[in-house]
Amino acid sequence: MILSDKTILEEIEKGTIKVEPYDRAFLGSNSYDVHLGKWLATYREHILDAKKHNEIEVFEIPDEGFVLYPHIFYLGVTAEYTETHEHVPFLEGKSSTGRLGIDIHATAGKGDVGFCGNWTLEISVKQPVRIYHGMPIGQLIYFPVLGEIEVKYNQKKDAKYGGRANKPVESMMWKNKF
Repeated sequence: MILSDKTILEEIEKGTIKVEPYDRAFLGSNSYDVHLGKWLATYREHILDAKKHNEIEVFEIPDEGFVLYPHIFYLGVTAEYTETHEHVPFLEGKSSTGRLGIDIHATAGKGDVGFCGNWTLEISVKQPVRIYHGMPIGQLIYFPVLGEIEVKYNQKKDAKYGGRANKPVESMMWKNKF
């Protein structure tokens, strides 16, 4: 089951869902539109290593936009900071974004109950495309949880992501033990 617009509004009023900045115009029938923040990043090295801290270079999207190219992996960030305390948030691309050949996540479209932060986007494109900060980039949908949550994401000692990072965050895979 996906939350409807009325239910999302009720949850925002209760404080179980938070979106900052919030604008009622971006609430769809069963989703909330999020926008591209002003920062992008690329990895410094061409070959990434899952056991190593792969560093990124962060840069600002100029007002005239920035052209993304195929075969380059970009990290972006949502302009919106979100909190979800009783539901599972999913971030999906908007159809208009997809029709430009822009993918906004490689595999990380699902958040956890208790995620609080700006969403890092894993962006790739099919052909060159100019993007702009503030453009609609995705939509959040919310699913109810069956059963009680023992430990929410923001309460985990080993949580690697979250917080008010308005810039993209690189992979923290290297913090895992394997």
